[in-house]
Amino acid sequence: MNAPAPCCPPAGVTFPIYLDYGATTPVDPQVARIMCDFLTDKFGNAASSSHAFGWEARRAVDKARAQVAGLVGAQLGEIVWTSGATESNNLALKGTAHALRSQGRGKHLITVATEHKAVLDTMHTLERAGFDVTFLQPGADGLITLDQFRAALRPDTILASVMYVNNEIGVIQPIAALGELCAERGIVFHVDAVQAAGKIAIDLQTLKVDLMSFSAHKVYGPKGIGALYVRHNPALKLEAQIDGGGHENGMRSGTLATHQIVGMGEAFALAGRLLDEEGARIRALRDRLWAGLSDLPGVQLNGCALHRVPHNLNVSFPPTRYGTLASQLLGIAVSAGSACNSAAAAPSFVLLAIGRSPEVARNAVRFSLGRGTTQAEIDYVAATVRQVMTLDAAELHS
Repeated sequence: MNAPAPCCPPAGVTFPIYLDYGATTPVDPQVARIMCDFLTDKFGNAASSSHAFGWEARRAVDKARAQVAGLVGAQLGEIVWTSGATESNNLALKGTAHALRSQGRGKHLITVATEHKAVLDTMHTLERAGFDVTFLQPGADGLITLDQFRAALRPDTILASVMYVNNEIGVIQPIAALGELCAERGIVFHVDAVQAAGKIAIDLQTLKVDLMSFSAHKVYGPKGIGALYVRHNPALKLEAQIDGGGHENGMRSGTLATHQIVGMGEAFALAGRLLDEEGARIRALRDRLWAGLSDLPGVQLNGCALHRVPHNLNVSFPPTRYGTLASQLLGIAVSAGSACNSAAAAPSFVLLAIGRSPEVARNAVRFSLGRGTTQAEIDYVAATVRQVMTLDAAELHS
């Protein structure tokens, strides 16, 4: 039994319906137009300082740097361009850990068991390099507590990394309070903010965060470009992970992809202008979807209901006789977890870490809403899910 898309979709619904914005977002047309200029006419190398083509590219890069900094309350010189959040996380963690250990500061690192693989796998690499890593287990709501974090601290703790918003279940960790604890003890604090930027307000003028990772393609910008915030602090030294011409103040060598950088800058500037309005609209749609699903038998919300971004709804459903619910939703793009792990048959490690059984974890669906989501789509998705689950129950008892 499948739930195929009807031949004549309801008014306001175009198939396929995209509810996987947590995996990636389309490039906003306004962003794409600006990028195109820097692929053709404005093609200069920002490192070329002897002619107008290079000067123009440099001005564009500086403007984009200011736009990214503006969304998160950073200073212009604190934004380092990377190829994406995976590289940003690697640079932040490896670059800081090795630099601090070489100074004799210590070798203990802290992170959370539900972090993105770009953090977890990097931490495992650091373990093999001789670092000690504590992986905190979150509670059933997906959150860690301040007492739990405090108890994990050691005299030789040098670095902690905690994701702002979980990519699978959308919960918001207590970053401000964790940052205060790290600042009190002189511990470098890194935050993966890929799923937070453009969704919640971030102010690095007040947050005690030393390093923060960003990605453009989660904020309606292009793939292949990201940034790492590095707080101005003479004591904070990162060991470069890429050798070359010493670009980005020696932290990340390589010719700057101007077209991608201006795209990220424009996407972040647009996200800032739309933050409040878009957040309120998406919250209403997310709540409408949950209202349409929450009374189904056996349905379970994954992650804290209160401390979460409005763009995410992760729900486990009872298994159907024909497989998982996600496999029955033809014409509707959703995921069962992180896009990085979508090809794996194993249940979500995030859901297992918060105490869900393998069966519950395997039957989870992540609905992630975005700029293009409409009320008509939400109503259709809720009705389709109800239809699938109702028909399956009827067949089971026939």
